[in-house]
Amino acid sequence: MKSLLRWIEPCPALPAERQRFSNPALKAIIVPLLIEQLLQLVVGLADTMMVSYAGEEVVAGVGLDTMIYTVFIYLFTSISAGGAIVVSQYLGNKKKENADLAASQIFHLGGFMSLTCMALMLLFGSGLLKVMYPETEPETMDACITYMQIVAISFPANALYNAGAAVYRAMGHTKVTMWVSLTANLINVAGNAIGIFVLKAGAAGVAWPTTISWYVAAFIMTYLCLKKDNEVCIIPKLVFRLKWAMSKRILGVAIPNSIETTLFQAAKVVLGMLVATFGTSQIAANTTGQTIWSLSACINIAMATVFITVVGQCIGAWDTEAAEWYIKKLTRLSLVLAIIWNILITAITPLILPLYDLSDETKRLLLIIVIIHDIFSAIVQPFSGPLSGGLRAAGDVKFTMWNSIFATVICRTILSFALAKWMGMGVIGITLAMVLDWCIKAAINLWRFKSGKWKNKRVI
Repeated sequence: MKSLLRWIEPCPALPAERQRFSNPALKAIIVPLLIEQLLQLVVGLADTMMVSYAGEEVVAGVGLDTMIYTVFIYLFTSISAGGAIVVSQYLGNKKKENADLAASQIFHLGGFMSLTCMALMLLFGSGLLKVMYPETEPETMDACITYMQIVAISFPANALYNAGAAVYRAMGHTKVTMWVSLTANLINVAGNAIGIFVLKAGAAGVAWPTTISWYVAAFIMTYLCLKKDNEVCIIPKLVFRLKWAMSKRILGVAIPNSIETTLFQAAKVVLGMLVATFGTSQIAANTTGQTIWSLSACINIAMATVFITVVGQCIGAWDTEAAEWYIKKLTRLSLVLAIIWNILITAITPLILPLYDLSDETKRLLLIIVIIHDIFSAIVQPFSGPLSGGLRAAGDVKFTMWNSIFATVICRTILSFALAKWMGMGVIGITLAMVLDWCIKAAINLWRFKSGKWKNKRVI
């Protein structure tokens, strides 16, 4: 508790000449990221609402499929996030040529990986779903397969968008990614409305707009990254060539990050298989709950991204004292914003529930798991998510990987089976296991930061 209270106290002043980011500069980075996250999650909320009118079987099917789909998305974002850390450190080190090469290799690695994953899922995805969810009702499985076959086509676009967004966020130009995200989300939500209410296409009515919107976003971000007057730009000939020395640096961050996020999502898939045995009502509550949870967590998600730009540039300039100062400042800001935001989301949740075409039992379960989530999202997750982002941006990627494997993959999975299955708590047990995972991870992060060992890590 004493360590936690120290984070709330004001930081000692850092000399003005070493403050690479003024408060207005931080605001210019943070606000667009928050708006972008909010837009994405509101669209996700609208998607779930619209899908609910196609029946709970479709909601459940899309939800089960999303758990697998997200494994691949995390893989692409891990490559982009690893590249963004390398780019931001080169920017802090004032080496533009290396930053351009790193940016180009993000596109190369992301493009190759996404095409491979798309081919695998188009060939083997349907069989994989049937093996993973053998007890799922036929209508739910049909929706699951339909959604997967369509969204797999979006993998290359998703990877290219994330590559471009990572480059712009490393530069601190988050307003650009906000506007691109807004454009894609408007296309997505309009397409969903047509697909569900006009064409009555069920799962396909959601999948095709998602795929189309990703390709629009990918085209825009790639075009913007080619502009040579940027602080960082991609070089076409380097995008199509593997430059192993630079790619190795990126993968040195991306591989631990991708292992962490992929195992995290794989654990969610295993837990999804557990949830699938609870019946349609609990599956629908869990699926819808994850959308609202994401809305609650958007502050922490956005703030974790801020660390890449700020801490990465400080470490690139070999200023560990400034990096420490900004980590404490940004984590404290994350805590304050998360408390305010989660109070708001909890208050409006009862007003949101009537918008869903779900049974009373599903709505009851949904309200319970949202309240549990929001309490811990406010007071614990800033030390679990954003603080991990700070350590990762400094180059301490192996530690954050092992911390996540222990807290999320091992502890959360064991606790989920213990609470949800063996104690019969269902999705409420799944939720409790999730927040206990955050508590474990936050405690280990605080210990690591206090030890100062993260200062000895380097990416470039």
